[in-house]
This record gives sequence, structure tokens and C-alpha cells, in this order.
Amino acid sequence: MIDLLIAGGGPAGLVTALHSARAGLDVVVVERRRGVIDKACGEGLMPHTLRQLERLGVDPPGRPFRGIRYLDEHRSVDAAFRSGPGRGVRRTALHAALRDAVMAVGVPVFTTEAGAVTQDSTSVRMGALRARYLAAADGLHSPIRRSLGLARPSHGSRRWGIRRHVRIAPWTDHVEVYWASGAEAYVTPVADDCVGIAILTSQRGGFDQQLCAFTALRDRMADHPHGPDMAAGPLRQRVRALSTGRVLLVGDAAGYVDALTGEGLGIAFDAARLLVSCVIADRPGEYDRQWRRMSRRYRLLTSALVNAGAWRPVRSRIVPAAAAFPRVFALAVNQLAD
Repeated sequence: MIDLLIAGGGPAGLVTALHSARAGLDVVVVERRRGVIDKACGEGLMPHTLRQLERLGVDPPGRPFRGIRYLDEHRSVDAAFRSGPGRGVRRTALHAALRDAVMAVGVPVFTTEAGAVTQDSTSVRMGALRARYLAAADGLHSPIRRSLGLARPSHGSRRWGIRRHVRIAPWTDHVEVYWASGAEAYVTPVADDCVGIAILTSQRGGFDQQLCAFTALRDRMADHPHGPDMAAGPLRQRVRALSTGRVLLVGDAAGYVDALTGEGLGIAFDAARLLVSCVIADRPGEYDRQWRRMSRRYRLLTSALVNAGAWRPVRSRIVPAAAAFPRVFALAVNQLAD
């Protein structure tokens, strides 16, 4: 029997497969999409996320960045990483590197629909496949999470992300976060001739309409060619639990706060390692507690920023406060980066 069946062949699912293979588990990945998969995301890998990939022997191409910079119309403040640089990596380049690594260790990847999930006391079935455990890595709007009753309603304003690649040489070695009323724009260097711009917003409208809120950035981008826009959301996803029986949620399927701090992949990769350790120990019930402990700092900091940003008087003070207390800002940045 298969030890671990993974539903979803994005980064979270593939990293789960790599950890499983390294642990000697018999693992299979099921992914309905063919080839390299793109997705709307900020594409900045924090230093500790890079270290996670390095331990798996994965080294995706990209452009290094050495810190985070916050900007508004009047001021800016930056913080350098203490533990080494991060890296801007095109989502397609990351997926290709992970897929190659999974193929190199001989993990089968089946291109098919996931199918209905059923389970008993000894195994779980998904379509025609049977395994001891199932890792649901099927994304932000996980059908498996919903079908098993693990999803919870999300209250409050909803936020979306829109990403565009612009053909322009990076002008900074930081990820720049531009703050405006109701939206943030993230500029990540991803190649010597390309930057990715991701806008997070609760307001309706396409990329060009949202970019108008960031005058300096809009003017810099003017007349430069760009690729197609990609969108994702609503970002906030809540879960009742991270496991039920022999099914465990990983990646965005395990719930999502917001992309504001850029730590989605880092949390997903850490969760993949925890999930595999719980499968090896045959203690799936431990996964929820371990995941919540691992992600607590990220969830607290991200929720605090999102909630503060929802109130216009507080939001307008975020960049001034960071500039007035640069050491506190640097500490917060490195809490997430390390």
C-alpha cells in the first residue's frame, strides 16, 4: 500500500513529496494540471525558505534581495536581513526546480483529477488510489478541505492579489512594499531584466486601476512591456482543523491569513516537514498542534498588520511608525525572515 498520497502538485505538495521520499516512504502525487504551473504570488523567498530548499537540494534561479523596504508618498524605511539574502524567483522557475527534484528521486506524479476522498480506520481512498495517509495540498480553495467539512466561514473584508511581470531592470536589492489607502504593492526583483509587482487590495478593479494608487511606481512602470496579469483570492481562508482521520491539510489548503508578510511558502514548507514526521510516527492527531505552534509567530504578526491596515487612521501611520522606530521594524522583519 502507498504510505502517503499527495493531492496537489504545487510547491507545497512537491516539497511534501521530497520530504517523504527522503524518509523512505512510498509516496505518489496526483495533480490535474500538466507542465509547469504558474500562480499569482509575490515570488519573494525569505532567507529561511531558501534554506529549506537548500536542505532538499533545490536551488531555483532568481535574483537575490537583502531586505524589505516600506514606502508611502512621503518616506521610506528599510531593514536588512541578518541571516543572509532572500531571492526573487519566478513561480514557474520554482515549480520547475521542484518538479525536477521530485522526478530525480523517482516519485510518481499522476496527471488526473483527484476524485472523491473516503477513509476508514486503516487507509484513505482518493478515486482509484489507496494509501495509509492523504496530504491535501490542493490549494487556497481546497475542494478536499471543503468536502471533509474542515472549512470555516471567513468574516470581514475580503482581499485579493493581482500580479504582473514588468520588463525593467531592478532598481533595488530590497523587496519594496508601497502602502496606499486600501492597498499595498510589492515589487520583487526576479531576474536581471524583470520585476514582479503584486498588489494586495480589498477594492475592486484590475491591475492598472489599482496601480493608480501608487503614483511613483506607476510612473516608473510607464511604457515598459509587461506580461499578462494573474489574480488570486479571496486570500483569507479559515479551517476548523488541519486533519481529520488520515487526511492532513498542507500549504494554502491548511488555511491562509494574508500574503502581506510574504511567508506563505515558508510556512507551507515547514508544514510539509511536520506532516511527514507525523505520518512516520503514525500520529496524525499531533499535526494540528505542531502546525499551530510552528506558524504562531507568522499568524500573529500577519493578522496584526492586516487588522491595523483595515483602519484608515491606523493604516496611514504604519510607514511613519516604522520609520520612527527602525529597530522595531528591523526586528519584525527578521522575526519573519529567520
